[in-house]
Amino acid sequence: MPTKFNLDKLDLQIIQEMMENAEISYADLGKKLFVSGGTIHVRIKKLEELKVVKGRRLSIDVKALGYDVIAFIGIYLEKSSLYDAVAKDLKKIPEIVRVNYTTGNYSMFAEIVCKDIQQLRVVLHDKLQNIKGIERTETLISLEESFSRNIVVSTTE
Repeated sequence: MPTKFNLDKLDLQIIQEMMENAEISYADLGKKLFVSGGTIHVRIKKLEELKVVKGRRLSIDVKALGYDVIAFIGIYLEKSSLYDAVAKDLKKIPEIVRVNYTTGNYSMFAEIVCKDIQQLRVVLHDKLQNIKGIERTETLISLEESFSRNIVVSTTE
């Protein structure tokens, strides 16, 4: 289980600013937060070591790259004890971009990004259904993503 870290106001401000613009230089971020660029560098390294910051990613529009199908897959496991093994096998399927262990109707919930319906069919029929421990799946196809955002980090103590 993740541990709650003793992050101060500056750490939280850095996190919030970096979520809004990960390309900002440490020097510019330091000016914005009234500290040195070196202080920002040290704080970011600390946050990475604590695994609060897990790297920086480029945000892309998958549709612009020709990936026209986004689907969500509810996965029913034969037994919940198979979760770790199934998650390991799901990780091997490159079209699966996110997997969560869930409560409710499904044991797991996965997000899949594909170029077209044919590729989705291959993932569902040829890859997913062959994983030992999956009892059955339920597929929901996204018609449109209304928005996607990061959380707002509270910087008040």
